[in-house]
Order: sequence, then C-alpha cells, then structure tokens
Amino acid sequence: MINIAVDGPGGSGKSTLAKVIAKQLGILYLDTGALYRAIGYTVLCRIGEEYTEAQVCDLLPSLSVDLRYEENVQHVYVNGEDVSSHIRTQPVAMAASRVSAFPPVRAFLLDLQRDIAARNSVIMDGRDVGTVILPHADVKIFLTARPEVRATRRVAELTEKGIQADFDTVLREITQRDHNDMTRAVAPLKQADDAVLLDNSELNAEETIDAALQIIRSKVAL
Repeated sequence: MINIAVDGPGGSGKSTLAKVIAKQLGILYLDTGALYRAIGYTVLCRIGEEYTEAQVCDLLPSLSVDLRYEENVQHVYVNGEDVSSHIRTQPVAMAASRVSAFPPVRAFLLDLQRDIAARNSVIMDGRDVGTVILPHADVKIFLTARPEVRATRRVAELTEKGIQADFDTVLREITQRDHNDMTRAVAPLKQADDAVLLDNSELNAEETIDAALQIIRSKVAL
C-alpha cells in the first residue's frame, strides 16, 4: 500500500503524469480536480454563472458524487449521471476553482477522497493532496511550470481538439486561476514542506515522467 500525492497549478501536467505512473506501477489513479469540476459543472447547470457560496452550500445536500472505474478509466457521476465528458471546458475549470474555495464543498468531498486512498494504493493529483487530503502520503511531488509554458501547452491541447484558443486569453485565465488557488482561505495551493519540487518548464512529458519516477523510487521500495 503506497499513497503518492502530486500537487501543482493548473496546466503543469499533473493528470498526464499521474495516469502514466499509475499504469506503470499498477496502482489506482485519482483525479481530485475532476470532483471539483463535477461540482462546478453542476452549479453552472443548476444556478448559472452568478452564484454565492450560500447557494452552492444549499445545493450540496441534493448531490451524490461518486467515482467509478470503468476499464481502468475514472468516471465521475453526479446523482447517477456520468458527467465526465462535460467537465473539461475552461468555464467549468474556473467554476471548479471558485467553488473549491468554499469550505463546505471541500468538506463534502474530503471523506470520499481519503476513503479511496485508505483502501487502495493510489496516486492522487490536485492542489492540496499533500497538505490536506493525504498529509502522510509516502511520496509528495509538487509539479509546476512557468505560466507562459502552461498556457502554450493548453493552447496546443485545445487546437489539437479543434478548439480555437487565444494565447493571451488562456494565459490570463491560468494566471487568474493560480491567484484564486493560492490565495483562498481554505487549503490554498502550496508546496508541502516534505514535497519534492519538480519544475518541468524545460522538460517534455517523457522526461517529466522519468524525473517523477526517480523521486518515487528514492522514497519507497517498488
């Protein structure tokens, strides 16, 4: 049983890294951001773009959020509906960043995440995994890259999907989300004291994976 925490800002490649490592090590991958995106998506659908913390908190008792692994792929369900294909848009990402600052939302999802980690060997990525969700994780990595690099990667990703994207707009959104995540009162984005910093601004995906595996192997026997 090992727990690996990967934290870092949006666009640093946490999910890609965690998925590959999970497959290589034969452990479970848990995308915590997908849970917050599911809440953000539901808020946008039910309330709209203008909402208060009180409105979101009033919505929580009516929600049942569940993670299911189908053919080793994580799917997020809200009240029995698979919302996985709807939660990867930029508006949902911004909503996820905003609702994640609400303490009741974080408390609502905390037990679910910890329970999965208690029952499985997992690699979990997010923004407060090593500091709050799994403070006693066996390995903690803080993955980051310069905002301009992350924006360039995001534009390339969207373009590949046939979605038009403006670099300046994407960079502005990434910078705003960084600010939101780092300054929120509850569980802000920060590097855990015992996390290893991995800046992949000058690394490609393969080099990032190799560097992360070196960190993991230096901490635990595999």
